[in-house]
Amino acid sequence: MQVDAVVLDIDGVLVDVSDSYRRAIVESVDRVYGETIDDDAVQAFKDAGGFNNDWDLTDAAALYVLARREGLELDVEAFTDRVCDAGGGLDGAKAVLRDRPEVSATTVRDRWDPELLRATFQALYLGEELYRELEGDEPPLSAPGYIHDEPTLVDPETIADLTARFEVGVLTGRPAAEATIALERVGLDVSSDRRFTMDDWEEGKPHPRALVTLAERFGAERVAFVGDTLDDVATARNADDADETRVYYGIGALTGGLTGEDGRRAFTEHGADAVVDDVNDLVTLLE
Repeated sequence: MQVDAVVLDIDGVLVDVSDSYRRAIVESVDRVYGETIDDDAVQAFKDAGGFNNDWDLTDAAALYVLARREGLELDVEAFTDRVCDAGGGLDGAKAVLRDRPEVSATTVRDRWDPELLRATFQALYLGEELYRELEGDEPPLSAPGYIHDEPTLVDPETIADLTARFEVGVLTGRPAAEATIALERVGLDVSSDRRFTMDDWEEGKPHPRALVTLAERFGAERVAFVGDTLDDVATARNADDADETRVYYGIGALTGGLTGEDGRRAFTEHGADAVVDDVNDLVTLLE
């Protein structure tokens, strides 16, 4: 696998978000509605595709919880399978509920409050001080901020090696300010024209536009994209289909929700060109 550019996801690749973003998903729904989904269900939504934005995943999880109260007969695995079949993401979740005769979609929609969910999520994730700074408002609740509970997954030596040998970019579903915080934490200096965040494009993964644009800016011919979800691999596959002038490799990292042999198998079945135990294995893989 000979490449001249490496593009990195942040969550589950550079930092561990199991006790931050994913915890905020679960607890936001619980705080607003008094019940929630578990960690395995979060991964099931991720595997359904289209949930690169964790606010969307939180919204979809809340819709599922509310629909179960109204008589939805699907367990979370069956529900997320149908979400996948409906195209994934929040729109897919809404479509599934519209097609369930045992559920009053109107009642669910009336009880669903995405603005409160988002504010709760951000307050839990950012904490009071950062919430005031980044959201420009008073937080709806008091919390220390799960953003401070994100262990780094990448070694300084790995960053030094990759930046010395390759053009390096970042493609993430984080808002720009939160991406900057994570990159500073791991010590990766990436200029604004070499990163795409939630604030930089509307489509989100697995749409190929951001990855192809980064490759064009690098002047690269062969690009490796490293992520921790099936959508990340799909982004590389879609870029390879969309851009006939370059080669794109999708590399799965087993440090997010997909782990162990089951995670390795899932990545492989969805077209990953390689699977690494963690991002530090890139040094050997790309030699």
